[in-house]
Amino acid sequence: MRLAAIDIGSNAARLLIVEVSYDKNGKPLFNKLNLIRVPLRLGFDVFEKGEISKEKRGMILQTMKAYSHLLNAYEVKEVITCATSAMRDAANSADIIRKVKLETGLEIEIISGDLEASIIYENHIAENMDTNNSYLYIDVGGGSTELTFFSDGKLIFKKSFNIGTIRILKDMVDETKWNEVKDFIKNRTKGYKKIIAIGTGGNINKVFSLSKKKDGKPLHVDLLKDYFKEISSFSVEDRINIYKLRRDRADVIVPALQIYINTMRWAEAEEIYVPKIGLADGLVQHLYYELEAKRTRYQRS
Repeated sequence: MRLAAIDIGSNAARLLIVEVSYDKNGKPLFNKLNLIRVPLRLGFDVFEKGEISKEKRGMILQTMKAYSHLLNAYEVKEVITCATSAMRDAANSADIIRKVKLETGLEIEIISGDLEASIIYENHIAENMDTNNSYLYIDVGGGSTELTFFSDGKLIFKKSFNIGTIRILKDMVDETKWNEVKDFIKNRTKGYKKIIAIGTGGNINKVFSLSKKKDGKPLHVDLLKDYFKEISSFSVEDRINIYKLRRDRADVIVPALQIYINTMRWAEAEEIYVPKIGLADGLVQHLYYELEAKRTRYQRS
């Protein structure tokens, strides 16, 4: 069975296509066939002007048409398409959704920040780790940051904040907003077992790649601080050349590091694991379990 997820974020749109197989115990395995990323950068329109420009609307439509063709080429039967912070805030998102549906058949669902946090958590990475620790998922996007806290086998909280890399670049995150996040994290994580962070998002994946750490090994918060100081000392052009970054990564990686560092500091988390998962991975699993639930209901009726 082939499934796909489309994640339309504030910085980029991603299409993930997977083949579902099963291990000897019948547990589903999600084998990645392809991941395509298009840097639409919708947040640069929305967070400044409140809507998506004509140029960006055209880019969305062309991207979704291309994704539709790829879904057909891969013979994908089921797809879930979601949009996050930028589309949540855009005054003209409903018009765009109608146009995409009309021309591609793809139905975009705008999801809340809390649901976004829940879907990322559906990767269940923490469940496979040491139960002597607590785990804080940190997913940093262009428009928002999703936090999910997990301890003693239980989901303690999920929370979305409108602090994202593009909002910071646009100087739209003031001290009051930072203090809100700090107070929330400090109050809600106090008294739990030692906290380990789990980072998702393209920026933390890039930092992990730069670190040359082996898969499965954590990054220390002091290393993130070193990268923040080092990378922020260069211009965007220099970052592209020195670190071999795409232009749409070179500008957002510094505010992303700022968010990860602050969040870890306030939670008193010294290490962060980077399992190379994101919203699209969670969406695929969310779709799979929805389909399984429907199949079970159908068999019972």
